[in-house]
Amino acid sequence: MRVDFAFGSEGLPIELPAGYRYRVLEARSATPLADSAQAIEDALDAPIGTKGLRELAFGKSSAAISVCDITRPAPNRQTLPSLLRRLQEAGVPREGVTILIATGLHRPATAEEIELIVGPEIARNYRVVNHDARQLSEHRLLGNTASGTPVYVDERFVSAGLRLTLGFIEPHLMLGFSGGRKLVAPGLAAQETIKVLHSPKFMRDARAVEGSVEDNPLHRELLEIARMARQDFILDVALARDRRIAGVFAGHAEQAHAEGMRFVSRVMLEQLPGPADAVITSSAGYPLDLTFYQAIKGITAAQHIVKPGGRILLVAECREGAGAAEFRDMLKWTPSCSEFLQRIGGTPVVVDQWQLEKLALVARRAEVLFYTPGLPADYHETLWGKAFGNAEAAVKALFEGLPAGATVALVPEGPYVLAKAEAAEAAEVLV
Repeated sequence: MRVDFAFGSEGLPIELPAGYRYRVLEARSATPLADSAQAIEDALDAPIGTKGLRELAFGKSSAAISVCDITRPAPNRQTLPSLLRRLQEAGVPREGVTILIATGLHRPATAEEIELIVGPEIARNYRVVNHDARQLSEHRLLGNTASGTPVYVDERFVSAGLRLTLGFIEPHLMLGFSGGRKLVAPGLAAQETIKVLHSPKFMRDARAVEGSVEDNPLHRELLEIARMARQDFILDVALARDRRIAGVFAGHAEQAHAEGMRFVSRVMLEQLPGPADAVITSSAGYPLDLTFYQAIKGITAAQHIVKPGGRILLVAECREGAGAAEFRDMLKWTPSCSEFLQRIGGTPVVVDQWQLEKLALVARRAEVLFYTPGLPADYHETLWGKAFGNAEAAVKALFEGLPAGATVALVPEGPYVLAKAEAAEAAEVLV
């Protein structure tokens, strides 16, 4: 049996041995819209829960638009032109518009990447700038949330007359779903805010996982921050399997996003009758598997469908290596997963520790294997699982010792699949 996994830009075919019960979990999605351009126009003129964008923008002298960075396949080049045209028609001067790349603590986008993110014409004619979470002076303190998180948000967003966000909605390893409030924080927040949001206080809460919104404390925290920053209007989309637009959700920041999450949850959920003995997963290919940091999302998504003590094999290209400097340093000195969790439990949060924390929580209950060829070999010894030099060896190791007839789940598009095992867990998913 051969299954093609999303891997880099080209994909990775994997040959699987006979004698096992396979379940291929596809990235279920709605049919792409027949006319996505018209759907965007209609959504901006008749949005959910608020006035049309032209009416909202009328009389404003400035606008800030938060957009996803290069690690997210958001279709900004399709959504931005219609939005910008309405701002212009409402009288917002072009020089008053700032497009902010919502990097969070990711690296800044290069000039070439900015053209890919917004399109060459918009890059030439509008002010497009990177957010820099490490420069506290570029942020405004808006106060503290009810739970005590200090809220610092990019001054260029906060000071704008109209504050808009463009994103897309998919399962997210901590927030339940991406989009909406995420384009404000962590997207445009200072590291002083981001570190608290990614502290063990939130990361170890069992409700802060993929597909979980009801009672998710991190989701609630980000909603509060977005209100404090006055997120005026969102334009989020849902993507079909081929990454064409399958749904458009524009308008009130919370109402439109909630409608989008309901849509994505309905079309993406895959239910297993019980947990699998082993899982082979990816990180959905380029651009999500550019770095090992991002690729971890494939593992966290798979944790919901594997038995305690079962095996998870991640295949991810990682052409840019491990990730940012702080993450690279941690990856080299990490002790056992249990010791790591204990060590960071009572110490100040370090940038990017949260991704390793999520990986450690999985590695503590499952055996994790890696085929991540772009991750340099000097990191392999400190991984919480064995890394392999080729896919064939990794697959052989996954099946070694598995009894005949064992259940093996195959997730070719990793975190783009919202999968749960056992009917009882469906309650965690927004319906």
